[in-house]
Amino acid sequence: MKVDKSSLLLYAVTERSWLKNRTLHDAVEEALKAGVTFLQLREKNLDYDSFLQLAIEIKKIADKYNVPFVINDNVDVAIACGADGVHVGQEDMDAKEVRKIIGPDKILGVSAETVEQAIRAEQSGADYLGVGAVFPSPTKLDAEVVSYETLKEICKAVSIPVVAIGGINEDNAVKLAGSGIAGIAVISAIFAKDDITAAVKKLREISSRLVSHED
Repeated sequence: MKVDKSSLLLYAVTERSWLKNRTLHDAVEEALKAGVTFLQLREKNLDYDSFLQLAIEIKKIADKYNVPFVINDNVDVAIACGADGVHVGQEDMDAKEVRKIIGPDKILGVSAETVEQAIRAEQSGADYLGVGAVFPSPTKLDAEVVSYETLKEICKAVSIPVVAIGGINEDNAVKLAGSGIAGIAVISAIFAKDDITAAVKKLREISSRLVSHED
């Protein structure tokens, strides 16, 4: 496994629509400096060249802080910018095909909502799973909510680490205690905040408590 479980403790997913007057570069730098442990660049609407340019820029920051950096959905951009890996959803490219393209040494993350999807993803070569939405999410209004029981079952059913995602914030993260997760993935709970540093430190402390509860 190329993913160190501890690197999944606080997993940040970018979303430029939350940034107010900041650049993504500045917001990401502040988040990583404050203690984000894993970074996913998610861009749904950029053309290839703009996405690649942004990915190259953000990768430099991730490298500076020695944080694993993956691209959401776009395998071509992930390879071209030299990202550490790629994260794909159930509606995106088949995980097995992605693994063939990126080779054995890159990180492959796969989204899962059911035990069956989770097992299939692990068999297809996933290094970690993103499971959610565990709470109603402002960034994915159509996402089905995955119950605590299902999250716990998924963690038990696979041997790779699981990150919970979807609507997680400082107030509700504690409800995930005892589920078996390796960390939490957040978007607006970091990037929509005026004080990103304070938000990251608080979330990392909460996630550390959740995960130490598992060990």
